[in-house]
Amino acid sequence: MTTKPTARRFRIKRAGQASGATDKKPADRAEAPRTEAPAKAAPSRQEPPRDTGDTRAPDAARTGLDAIRNEGLTGRQLRMARRVAHKNGLEPTSDFDAVRLLRQRGIDPFQRSNMLELVVPKNPGDPASGGPAGGETGAQAGRIQLPQTTPLDRETLPATEHLSPAELRDRQISEIQQDITRRRRRKLAMLLTRLSFFVFLPTILAGWYFYAVATPMYATKSEFLILQADSAGSGSGLGGLLSGTQFATSQDSIAVQSYLQSKDAMLRLDDEVGFKSHFTQDSIDPIQRLTADPSNEQAYRTYQKNVKVGYDPTEGVLRMEVIAADPGVSANISRALIGYAEERVNSLSAEKRDDQMSDAQESFENAAAERRQAQEALVTLQLQGDTLDPEAVIAGLRAQINQVELLLLEKELELAALLDNARPNQSRVDGARGDVRRLNDQLDELNARMTDASQGENSLAQLNVRIQMAQADLATRDMLLQSALQQMEQTRMEANRQVRYLTVSVKPVPSEEPSYPRKFENTLVAFLVFAGIYLMVSLTASILREQVTS
Repeated sequence: MTTKPTARRFRIKRAGQASGATDKKPADRAEAPRTEAPAKAAPSRQEPPRDTGDTRAPDAARTGLDAIRNEGLTGRQLRMARRVAHKNGLEPTSDFDAVRLLRQRGIDPFQRSNMLELVVPKNPGDPASGGPAGGETGAQAGRIQLPQTTPLDRETLPATEHLSPAELRDRQISEIQQDITRRRRRKLAMLLTRLSFFVFLPTILAGWYFYAVATPMYATKSEFLILQADSAGSGSGLGGLLSGTQFATSQDSIAVQSYLQSKDAMLRLDDEVGFKSHFTQDSIDPIQRLTADPSNEQAYRTYQKNVKVGYDPTEGVLRMEVIAADPGVSANISRALIGYAEERVNSLSAEKRDDQMSDAQESFENAAAERRQAQEALVTLQLQGDTLDPEAVIAGLRAQINQVELLLLEKELELAALLDNARPNQSRVDGARGDVRRLNDQLDELNARMTDASQGENSLAQLNVRIQMAQADLATRDMLLQSALQQMEQTRMEANRQVRYLTVSVKPVPSEEPSYPRKFENTLVAFLVFAGIYLMVSLTASILREQVTS
């Protein structure tokens, strides 16, 4: 029971002894200063002094150490002095001795060193590097040298020995806060200066140009689309599904868009409307104005900025915007470009029709020529036999022979009937015999004619065969000619269905108020651009500085 009060009294005694030294911990990252204390005072937990008195030092050095102790240096300052002393090759016996030795050499022990100075290699004369003593390091060469220290009167030193540790801590915290506030204000002022120079000033200049210098530009908008001829019920497959939609004319629309944005269209527009002469006027501001004698490339760059053509694949509409310093000129340029587009569409349709009709026309012409040759061969054969129809002639001879044979058979029967009588009439028998003789002669003559018609190279039979072959050839040529004609007609119909038409849905109308420049929007965009550039450059510089100092 008697042990606990004794320990408590011991802790209270130690706390009382440590109150004269720097025993209290600083608040908000501030360290308590070292106050003047007896040589046998208990060391502080936060910053214990290594040696408060050097028995080996002379009286002058001891007096200097007492003066340094009375300055009210913080633990952070003492540690910084110790590090600086070691970097300069000194061997202090305590933190206060380190301050004394550095001041004797004319070095500020509390100066913040740059990280780049710490990596400078030491000279050969540096004791830490093994060279001869007395040499200065690179960090010492770039360090600000202080004048020689002089003895200070105790009356000029701040009267910190009369302050309690709490008051001294509050005073140091106040000084730190004031220093942080000054630094923040200085950094804020530097930031505002950089922003004013790199962001605000360029934005003001850009706004001044848009509001006071830029020439008002008038925009004329128009819309047109390319349509395909109606082909209801004639399409088949994928082409039939896409016919009549915007996908059927997408290639033509893209081709027209490319042509309107090409240098060819710009040169033609300059020849007919005077594009270069309009943008070389003195009334246009220098940034948008062309030179007195611009080249085609310079004029084409201006043409691309002032003539904008867009294609909407979902609707199949071509939207065109023409910008000029005069609304009438802008409308004239729009009409001229729409005319160029219509001519281009017609030329593309004509090329397609010609390509499709060329093969069909050639096939039809060949079939017609072959049919004409077959007909001429048939007529030639008919003229060679002095008859137009040898088959009809042969058929007539056969009919005559048959008729004569029938008559001859009747007369022979009649003659046989007369001879069967016992006493026939002689005159009738003679007449019947004469008829039979005459019919036989006629039959022989007809058979001879038939033989001549069916035999030999010039016979009617041979001629009839050749004529039949020529007629068959003519019929074949007729069929081929009819097929070629039908194919040509079908190709012509398909070509007509491939015809493209340019329809103007929104005609160009001159505007009464200028559309460009958009003063507020352009100024805001300029501010965002300059701010983004400054942000990127500052971030890059900060990253590089961090990489160099780390």
